[in-house]
Amino acid sequence: MFKTAMHSGLVLQPRNNPHGGTLEYGSTFSSSTTKSDRPNVSFKFNISSMKLSYSEKISLGNYFTYKGGISCQIGCSRNGNKLCHTEKSLHFGTRDSLFGGSLLSVSKKREKVDIIKRGHNFRAASLIVGQAEEDSFLDKYEKVGVLLLNLGGPETLDDVQPFLYNLFADPDIIRLPRLFRFLQRPLAKFISTLRAPKSAEGYAAIGGGSPLRKITDEQADALKKALELKNLPAKVYVGMRYWHPFIEEALEQIKKDGITRLVILPLYPQFSISTSGSSLRLLESIFREDEYLSRMEHTVIPSWYHRGGYVQSMATLIEKELSKFHKPEEVHIFFSAHGVPVSYVKEAGDPYKAEMEECVDLIMNELKSRGVKCKHTLAYQSRVGPVEWLKPYTDAKIKELGIQGIKSLLAVPVSFVSEHIETLEEIDMEYRELAIGSGIVNWGRVPALNCEPTFIEDLADAVLEALPHAGAMLWFHWEVLRNYL
Repeated sequence: MFKTAMHSGLVLQPRNNPHGGTLEYGSTFSSSTTKSDRPNVSFKFNISSMKLSYSEKISLGNYFTYKGGISCQIGCSRNGNKLCHTEKSLHFGTRDSLFGGSLLSVSKKREKVDIIKRGHNFRAASLIVGQAEEDSFLDKYEKVGVLLLNLGGPETLDDVQPFLYNLFADPDIIRLPRLFRFLQRPLAKFISTLRAPKSAEGYAAIGGGSPLRKITDEQADALKKALELKNLPAKVYVGMRYWHPFIEEALEQIKKDGITRLVILPLYPQFSISTSGSSLRLLESIFREDEYLSRMEHTVIPSWYHRGGYVQSMATLIEKELSKFHKPEEVHIFFSAHGVPVSYVKEAGDPYKAEMEECVDLIMNELKSRGVKCKHTLAYQSRVGPVEWLKPYTDAKIKELGIQGIKSLLAVPVSFVSEHIETLEEIDMEYRELAIGSGIVNWGRVPALNCEPTFIEDLADAVLEALPHAGAMLWFHWEVLRNYL
């Protein structure tokens, strides 16, 4: 059921809507469901000044007593901006939306959530209605799957150039103005061919290829076993963005296996439009055109850097490496995160920088609670090209710390949960050599989490917590005046 009022401005045009009608700025959207497998659900939202608030109480019976809920999700704006922020109290959904946009989530303690508009040109929205029962939200016919998303990496030196081509052909990696997007693939071909020899040297130095696929497969197997121990039989799939097994391959297998409920879990602790966002937008385009996938109940965990298990695992690894120094209290903890261009944050609203800073604060607070009083620094590595990236740069900061007289440095790869070229070659070789040359005498490096037991168990808990939020999708089109604000 759609009730509309005629105003100018924001227009919601439901796709495949049997009831007809459009939702315009200032109007009210009402709907309900009476499916036999779900309780009666009724809700109403008023859209005004880019704020969504409840105009009447949501009647869900005992819904709030158990896990489950209902959320209205606004999909990606241009470049997948994070458009809203909701508190971390009990809510249904996550703080970011499915496919990298924003959401309105129902909180047990609040009846109003504001959506903050940081850009324009909303592309799509989805409505998800989820339901959970007191004891179990899965019936005997459910087939649960977990899709782990990661970057991928060349497994042989011959794979380096085509891998780089796939990377740079992604418009979320090299963002060209709309007028010049026809140059995306030719430019990717040029850059990948130019960079391949130097990149191949790096991969040769770590054994002739990336270990990322092997480690991610091991993480998938460990997660599957952890879920089984928590009485959830599930199949765990690996989908890589830029190399085999590609996301498309994983989705085909998911369909063949008849998965009915899927949790999508990017293996990036912090959300960025260039990592999780890119993969989720690809999923969005595939789901939209595939009847099976669009009807399959699914949900996304877009970022999880704030989870206790992750924070504790990182703190434990840091503690272990600190103990190897002669004077642990004198060690400077050096967090090195993968960088992104400043424009992603300032122009596109990428939450990556804010989430990274909060992540480091959480880890340091955990360490302080254990009696660790070391000073720390956060810097960003792996910048490419002439544009400005997030600062301070890792290499520049290492030199600066050397000048300041720091003699003991412990590098922590904070945005990576698997060993790959950025840890094994860039940090272990390039930055270590730079540190020693800058006067730093004692060097250490915290290993990536890989299959650290507490980390894997926490991922399993995250999957269990996310499952009740899964729902099929009804896609809508949003049209907003370009310079609405």
